[in-house]
Amino acid sequence: MAIWKYLGMEKLEPEERPKSVSADTETVRKIVGALNQWDPKQARFIAAFAYMLSRVAHADQKISEEETQTMERIIMGHSGLPEEQAILVVQMAKTQNLLFSGTENFLVSREFEKIASREQKLALLDCLYAVSSADKSISTVEDNEINKISRELKLSHQDYIGVRLTYRDHLAVLKRPSSP
Repeated sequence: MAIWKYLGMEKLEPEERPKSVSADTETVRKIVGALNQWDPKQARFIAAFAYMLSRVAHADQKISEEETQTMERIIMGHSGLPEEQAILVVQMAKTQNLLFSGTENFLVSREFEKIASREQKLALLDCLYAVSSADKSISTVEDNEINKISRELKLSHQDYIGVRLTYRDHLAVLKRPSSP
């Protein structure tokens, strides 16, 4: 069955069919085409980086709008991608994380551990805390996930604590409970 028939538009001539569908598709094609022009090593690095950002954002089983926007800004800043491409990369990473997190988390961090320098790993750690603190509170489950990633990247406990201290004001475990 043709897609046009399925959508109830089989009688429309091509020029009568909605143009927004092809315009949207063309936009996606341009973005994918631009990403395909990247050096494969650089593309793998950014893909792994974005995936781990989404991994921490989803640690508490929800990804807030603030976390998504922070991930987009981080990807733009670390990759040099224009906003529309960074949005696509983040969306793809979020989708992959939602679908395959159980099997992919360790594999992606292991790949990143192999391809990243120590400085890049520390920068990722800082970005993970930036994403988790986007809503001004880092939950214990997010903090634990960052600790786990730190170990998977073979960073020392001192490295982890050093970056964590920067975000201590946002750690939920250190905040006083509000009075009833």
